Amino acid sequence: MRRNRSQVWLRDLVAENRLAVEDLIWPVFVIAGDDERQPVLSMPGVERVSVDQLATDVAIAAELGILAVTLFPYTESNIKTPDAREAYNPDNLVCQAVRAVKEAHPGVGVICDVALDPYNSDGHDGLVRDGRILNDETIEVLCRQALVQAAAGCDVIAPSDMMDGRVGAIRDALDTEGYQDVSIMSYAAKYASAFYGPFRDAVGSGGVLKGDKKTYQMDPANSDEALREVGLDIEEGADMVMVKPGLLYLDVLRRVKETFDLPTFAYNVSGEYAMLKAAAANDWLDYDRVMIEALTAFKRAGANGILTYAAVEAARLLKGE
Repeated sequence: MRRNRSQVWLRDLVAENRLAVEDLIWPVFVIAGDDERQPVLSMPGVERVSVDQLATDVAIAAELGILAVTLFPYTESNIKTPDAREAYNPDNLVCQAVRAVKEAHPGVGVICDVALDPYNSDGHDGLVRDGRILNDETIEVLCRQALVQAAAGCDVIAPSDMMDGRVGAIRDALDTEGYQDVSIMSYAAKYASAFYGPFRDAVGSGGVLKGDKKTYQMDPANSDEALREVGLDIEEGADMVMVKPGLLYLDVLRRVKETFDLPTFAYNVSGEYAMLKAAAANDWLDYDRVMIEALTAFKRAGANGILTYAAVEAARLLKGE
């Protein structure tokens, strides 16, 4: 067995999986204002950027070969309301960011998260009444949110809310309004994970979250349930599906890919990113090596693409820069 491992060119020749820049999707946090850059302290190397700075950052990513970005807003508390109405404001921060990216870089794909947590004063992905997350009422708002994003130029709608039936409703809404070419990437198997903390800091939802999200996000103990969730979303019209978190759920990723053979994505979430950064900051790990190893694991498990905050860093390494 060691003969095929004896030289670099031979190891590369027989490699079963290969990580490429084209596999990477870069999540970006957007903030209001002009000429703004704010570091996300719990995610070293990640910044919130204002819309006027966004085009510059996307240009760097595109030059490296990154084909798509996904946008998340940081919203101040005065914008958050119980009805999350800012989510469907056609001039909200995400819609401004979509238009800016598309104007500057029309060939870069833009993916938009559909969920209410950045806009909801309760910090939940859905509307809340008497401590209960409302399913159907939330879906109505999600459809309105998806439509303003599509109108702004979003290429892929990515519902992450985990309400039952939302993929079918969003597909119907998009088709009815003439957005048949807008794809849906469903967060189909999204777990109630403890690894989302830095992300919630980045979008400003962590401090306002009341309770937890266990009544709609999945139990980390379950994987059969993930297949049922994915199957339902595919039946409702999802073009692509996602497993989130990614690194700790490679078994789920593999099962989803083998069962459905649909384009399947993994989200290398904020806590997974942050723990590698923290270990590297203490000289416990070689960050570049473990980051590439982790991203390669997603490919080995069957991911067609990976959402990762390390996208630009990984692209530079893969390009030899």
